[in-house]
Amino acid sequence: MAIALGGDGDEKPMSDINTTPLVDVMLVLLIIFIIAVPVAIQTVEELKIPIIRSIESDNKVENLLITITTTDDAGLEPGFTDTAYAGASRNGECRVFFNNVTPVDSQELYDKAFQRLDQLVKRAGGAEAMMANPDLIPQVHIRGDVNAPWRCVAGTIYNIQAAGYPTVGFISNPIDPGN
Repeated sequence: MAIALGGDGDEKPMSDINTTPLVDVMLVLLIIFIIAVPVAIQTVEELKIPIIRSIESDNKVENLLITITTTDDAGLEPGFTDTAYAGASRNGECRVFFNNVTPVDSQELYDKAFQRLDQLVKRAGGAEAMMANPDLIPQVHIRGDVNAPWRCVAGTIYNIQAAGYPTVGFISNPIDPGN
């Protein structure tokens, strides 16, 4: 606390606030806002959002969806009619579904994938045309059960790549940020 010393001999505390630092901070903030606000307003006013009509493309690449699961411990398969299915088991037999619908074995997977890729290459105008436009090359998306053993997934990847698909990816569920 400051003490004012006067000539009258009365010593009393001085309760005045030093306003110089407050004025300095306020002037700096005022200058920042004077410069920043016009720049922000001009930037926002010149922003133009494109409006595009969405139409489906005729040459859209159709990606292949493969689902991998296994039988349960009792040997039951997943399906709509068998409600006793207890879920995929690491000891179960591999079950691969082509385009998420048709159950296939290893040879059928290879044959169907090869035929499908062959049709896509012919529709694109040949391998050279497809290589000239990489967007035409289809991808394979694998959705695997978390309990499916790696042998099922690796065998599927092998057959798909042997059939000629260069890109194989996995589909997963996103993690819930609330948990």
